[in-house]
Amino acid sequence: MKPVTLCVQFSAVLVVLFLSFYLGRPIYLESFANTQDATSQPTSGLISGFREWRNGGGSTSGEQNETRSQKPGRRSKPGRNDETNFGLHPALRQPIWEVPPAGSQLPPRDAFALTKEMIEFRAKKNVIAVTFANFAFMDFVLNWVRHLTDVEVTNILVGAMDTKILEALFWKGVPVFDMRSGMETVDVGWGTPKFHKMGREKVILINAFLAEGYEILMCDTDVVFLQDPFPYFERFPDADILTSSDEVVNSVDDDRLEFYGQSWGAYNIGIFFWRPTTIAKELAKEWLQLLLSDDKIWDQNGFNDLARNVTGPSVGHDSLFWAYRGNLKMGILPVSLFCSGHTYFIQELYKKLDLVPYAVHTTFQFGGTEGKRHRLREAKLFHDPPEYFDTPGGYIWFKISIPQSLLSGGLHTVESHFALVNHQLIQIRTALAVASVLNRTLIMPPIWARFDRIWYGHPGILTGTKTSQPLKVPLDHVFEVNRMVADLSEIEFGPQIGIREYSFLENPLLENKVKKSVLKVKLCDRKLAGCSHKNKVSSGVLKLPKNSTDEELSAKLDIFNKFKILEFTSAIDVFGGFRNIDRGMKFTRRIKSYTGIWCCVMDKTPGHIWYDIYWDEKPNWKPLPPATPADDHQPE
Repeated sequence: MKPVTLCVQFSAVLVVLFLSFYLGRPIYLESFANTQDATSQPTSGLISGFREWRNGGGSTSGEQNETRSQKPGRRSKPGRNDETNFGLHPALRQPIWEVPPAGSQLPPRDAFALTKEMIEFRAKKNVIAVTFANFAFMDFVLNWVRHLTDVEVTNILVGAMDTKILEALFWKGVPVFDMRSGMETVDVGWGTPKFHKMGREKVILINAFLAEGYEILMCDTDVVFLQDPFPYFERFPDADILTSSDEVVNSVDDDRLEFYGQSWGAYNIGIFFWRPTTIAKELAKEWLQLLLSDDKIWDQNGFNDLARNVTGPSVGHDSLFWAYRGNLKMGILPVSLFCSGHTYFIQELYKKLDLVPYAVHTTFQFGGTEGKRHRLREAKLFHDPPEYFDTPGGYIWFKISIPQSLLSGGLHTVESHFALVNHQLIQIRTALAVASVLNRTLIMPPIWARFDRIWYGHPGILTGTKTSQPLKVPLDHVFEVNRMVADLSEIEFGPQIGIREYSFLENPLLENKVKKSVLKVKLCDRKLAGCSHKNKVSSGVLKLPKNSTDEELSAKLDIFNKFKILEFTSAIDVFGGFRNIDRGMKFTRRIKSYTGIWCCVMDKTPGHIWYDIYWDEKPNWKPLPPATPADDHQPE
């Protein structure tokens, strides 16, 4: 019996050692950590089996073959495998949005390392949705999670690139893991070296999750989901990869995948579904090696170069096609359902095809991160905190007047486009001045244009698209949104002028106590009897003499601070100028920096034309591109 007893004891020791290694091991990538600068923290929290896999070793513990073991159906609820996840810290097992109880302590940082059991606990049907960010994108992350949970998707994990967002997400009840990437907490800006570093982190994560055998929906944080996307992905069980696209012309009018032979836009890796097949892992591995070999390669370009290396023909009848040297089955998600910033905000393609989109990605926009945030707010797709909807000082709102002839009269030309936009710019300038004088936040009006905006010369709208003319354009088509919300020096530019999106009053998050607290301001001729009667409100309407100065506006309206909203019935002839010359000069300096460009006249370099908010004060102003490089600057 003694040998048998020893065998049993020895086997028990092996089982304990195996479980402690396999179930409790952190996921990491030592080889990538060695590529970081000496000042950054070593990368950890990446799947341990991935190191061997990446370096050409054997298959990882979670490797799957080309067949699909999962069948379509309802995904399990998080936590149903709780009994198998004894290595996961109890504080990290809570349902999404369940805030830690009062008096709770932050778990040790090692508890946030990405482990097999952490993924298993959150995954459903072996599928996980992942995004990652630093603290600068905290609100985007919360928005991403909120929209997914609103459509009952809870198989979610968020990678934290700095400790600040790690702790903040934990206290919000968001499932978070520690990437230990050493990333700064600020917005790094598109195209910068740190931006490229973030792109490499994405590819590392894709490799890591695939190595453990999980299907992964990898998303950028500026993606918003409007439907649960997983049932759509399940319709294509043979696909190795499903990717969104920068194509702006749809090749299908329904919910099929795009026809790859008619969809030429770049594959956009902001919405990206991978299955852990052998060939998908090979592509992910080569992609990462390519990026690590040259830190100037943009991750999206690197993927496109590899995936487009020998494509076609089609696979079956569901629009999948061969890619990546003809070995990988890929599908292009329909641009009307997995929308870019152009197909959603500009074309409104889903409306014209009578479809309900699954997701929107804020691409094809201007103004950086602030432009993205404002776009989502205009579409009422951004979850702001309550204080955003009850700003101290209150709001003002103007009804913009646009003659029908400017909207649709005559041909659509550069000249008619600028005539339409310039007519609105004068009224917006007035509205900004009144908001500045009264220290209120301006609810920006919707802006109408005849021409689309893009980065290159075009005939007004992009050929083949379903863009309407005239079209309601996002604010970033005309204004530098990032400049409008920047914290500019008051000494040089005067007081900050807060802005809100044109859909602000329609947002369901706006409480009735604000929405119904309105004083209407109607303009009148000061020469007429009763126009200048002091501060008399009749039927909720206050009469205001036309062309009131800053001093007159303050004297007339400051006493009505109890009203959250001042609604002006017109933005024409409201403001008569600044008596305070210094403040007037600072205001002018501020708003001159607000306007951007229209781009672009075809066959001309540069072909863009600057918008000028004071165009009407310049005799013989015409919408022309800069004549010389020295002329290429904001209007003075």
